[in-house]
Amino acid sequence: MPASKLKQLLSQLESVLLGKPEQIKLAVACILAKGHLLIEDLPGMGKTSLSQALATSLGMSYQRIQFTSDMLPADILGVSIYQQEQQAFTFHPGPIFNQMLLADEINRASPKTQSALLEAMAERQITLDSTTHPLPKPFFVIATQNPIEQSGTFPLPESQLDRFMMRISIGYPNEQAELEMLKGLTTRSVAEPLSQCFTPSELISIQSQVQKVSASDAVLKYLINLAQFSREQADGNGLSPRASIALLDAAKAWAFLHHRNYVVPEDIQAVFHCVAEHRIRTNSQLQGQALSDHILASVNPIS
Repeated sequence: MPASKLKQLLSQLESVLLGKPEQIKLAVACILAKGHLLIEDLPGMGKTSLSQALATSLGMSYQRIQFTSDMLPADILGVSIYQQEQQAFTFHPGPIFNQMLLADEINRASPKTQSALLEAMAERQITLDSTTHPLPKPFFVIATQNPIEQSGTFPLPESQLDRFMMRISIGYPNEQAELEMLKGLTTRSVAEPLSQCFTPSELISIQSQVQKVSASDAVLKYLINLAQFSREQADGNGLSPRASIALLDAAKAWAFLHHRNYVVPEDIQAVFHCVAEHRIRTNSQLQGQALSDHILASVNPIS
């Protein structure tokens, strides 16, 4: 990825979501690592704006689904309809057949509907009526969810949470960013649309380059030590082998974003919170960021 185009992509996204460069970098890293992104925050924080800007900047086909309690899996995946003239069923694809899917307020849907995304996110395909349908490439899910204490929410089960490589929170804007929002400087008008920085085929090529970023045995040992320590803290509900792979892939993407073809411990530390926190379950008083901070502080990186 040319440095100039990478800079253009990040700069363009920062013009949409003001004052959040770290969250933007994490979202881009998640895409480069072929992961899926969960954004947990209050309504009105810019979650939808970020997903739309990502899709436009990367030239990906885009569909937003507003999840509700009465939504059915067929509303996402599609349905087979019997055609009497042909005396056969014809499959009508649902909105999931896009390169980027925004599952807005995913935890307002029932667990049955939430589970409709499991196969799609893990295998980039869906199976209906014993027929497998491949999804377009690249394929990326951004899901948003409201805090679980809000009314009308169904917490995502562990199996669903594990399909998301990263979970991030955008948070409130700082004073300067909010001032610019009130002045109307944060969003582009219809007459000034976002430009496409990459094509989908270029994105696939970049994702392949990210996979080639190297990690030394010492760095891998550090990652393993973090995973093992998390299991000790969580009484068996620590980072799984799948989570370790996700952590390595995310660290490779973070290194790539910083123009390096090798991973250093700081790359793992930079992405550890958003990769690990939604996967670890523990009965201790330490939860969330406090727990991940404790794990990072307790495991010395390999120099």
